[in-house]
Amino acid sequence: MMAEMGEKTPLDMLARLKARDGSSFLTHEAFSAGERLAEDFTRALMQPRVSASLEPRLEARGRGHSGAASAVSDTAIDARSRVARALKAIGPELADIALDFCCFMKGLEQIERERQWPVRSAKLMVRTALLALARHYAPPPAKTGIRGWGAEGYRPEISAFFTDD
Repeated sequence: MMAEMGEKTPLDMLARLKARDGSSFLTHEAFSAGERLAEDFTRALMQPRVSASLEPRLEARGRGHSGAASAVSDTAIDARSRVARALKAIGPELADIALDFCCFMKGLEQIERERQWPVRSAKLMVRTALLALARHYAPPPAKTGIRGWGAEGYRPEISAFFTDD
């Protein structure tokens, strides 16, 4: 998890909630998908910088040095690609919600305030985003075999063509 020792993330707190029938509000697949997005986001070094940059200014660098951009590892580049594919797969409507909740660790109430949504609506939208993300990470198996669209007895009997009138 991305949280410090003992600190709970919004994803952890949502996973503890129960549905009306007593089952878990989030499926295991949805929870795992949220964790996976958060881990890739962290590996991709996409978190905004909070402190001052100690790198030299552009004028002070030698010619041909691009600074921090060249220091990005292959692991970070691969993680950025995975994050981009996941967000594209769930669509722009749900991508922002997944980023805010899983990566920027915004709580449900904060998401509702920022988007001016009704109370308790973020919980459903976050679950929808996480289920779409889970479907991206573990797509359902492809159906095999020939699918037919006709009803029983829709084919003509071949014996009707060979009878004498």
